[in-house]
Amino acid sequence: MLIDFNQVKPLTGPGMNHGSGEMTAKIVENPQGKFILNRIHPYGSIGIHSQKRGSEINYVISGTGRAICDGNVEILSQGCCHICPEGSSQIIENTGIDDLVLFTAIVEK
Repeated sequence: MLIDFNQVKPLTGPGMNHGSGEMTAKIVENPQGKFILNRIHPYGSIGIHSQKRGSEINYVISGTGRAICDGNVEILSQGCCHICPEGSSQIIENTGIDDLVLFTAIVEK
């Protein structure tokens, strides 16, 4: 399966799950799971949410931020991969002055 994010229309709006600021996302959802190219704009966030469909894998393409998963704080920077296991809850925040760019995958079991 090939996903070409160049062909996916970006959606811009407030931070997901009642997060702060703004973000832009290209979302592809199919039977295999949900795949997202996220741009959390400076000082924006994705609000707290639970992982119900599977573990969420967030690979940091660029920018800086932090993830809080079940109360554990993890610092995000280019090249890091944050995993929030199924059944856990998380928040992701952009702590920098540039976009925090993430590739997110939630693969169905």
